[in-house]
Amino acid sequence: MPKSIRIHAHGGPEALVYEDVDVGHPATGQVRVKHTAIGLNFIDVYYRSGLYPAPDGLPLTPGSEAAGTVVEVGQGVDWLKPGDRVAYAVKLGAYAEERVIDADQLVKIPAGISDEQAAAMMLKGMTAEYLLLRTFKVKAGDTVLYHAAAGGVGLILGQWAKHLGATVIGTAGSPDKIELAKAHGFDYVIDYRKQDFVAEVAKITGGRKCDVVYDSVGNDTFPGSLDCLRPLGTFVSFGQSSGPIPPFGINLLAQKGSLFATRPTLFVYNAKRADLEASAKALFDVVASGAVQIKINQRYALKDAAQAHADLEGRKTTGTTILLP
Repeated sequence: MPKSIRIHAHGGPEALVYEDVDVGHPATGQVRVKHTAIGLNFIDVYYRSGLYPAPDGLPLTPGSEAAGTVVEVGQGVDWLKPGDRVAYAVKLGAYAEERVIDADQLVKIPAGISDEQAAAMMLKGMTAEYLLLRTFKVKAGDTVLYHAAAGGVGLILGQWAKHLGATVIGTAGSPDKIELAKAHGFDYVIDYRKQDFVAEVAKITGGRKCDVVYDSVGNDTFPGSLDCLRPLGTFVSFGQSSGPIPPFGINLLAQKGSLFATRPTLFVYNAKRADLEASAKALFDVVASGAVQIKINQRYALKDAAQAHADLEGRKTTGTTILLP
């Protein structure tokens, strides 16, 4: 019987239980996929801890992205067949050797992209895509600030933003992470442990500040992120690794320069099949071109998911991490 990681009660990494699961057969419109690689993301921690409620309650299988091979096809699915390589980014269910999933959530992996690359980049890469190309359309000459530059999304977004012609500023918390970010498109990386990132951004930009700030850190970087924006700039909050942003009055945006603020999610941006296909294609194309490279810095066995979570929360990982069934 295939193995899966399941959560029966919210808690720390120890809440991740490796156990047998009856996968079942695909219903109409579904396929059964045998995973070859699974992505690790901070959102997995949110579901494990209970910060994000499980849509269907407990027990739940965490995990938002994976790649694998189709092994069984349900009725009504005529564009996939056993043996096809597929990948996806969804809300839950990836931490498993096999799973049944709706076919319309899958995309085919093109030649030239490995399963490990696909698993490592679907959620993070399509997040970078919608942030850069849709939430705020970055163009040549723009100045971007991205917090947690050495994280999985950051290493992709830094390269992609540079490819678009932007000046890319990041923050990171150690010399190793600073160098890693600089090797992935960031023009400047601020050590947030030693430097005031607001003052450094002002210095780097000659007082002009940034067109957009992408912030997945949350509490620790707010409201400083707003102070890094030029008038009419855009604040994009898409995560909260340090805790949620405290409630604030909307007049604060007026006081700091008639700013725009948004809290987007990938799953809304890619809710329509056409948007999912376009997002995946843009990602696959930019990776295939060589403009964005997907480097996997950590690999853990699926059964060691608890250790992977502990290392992720302990800021011991950099860039992209995958789990191997």
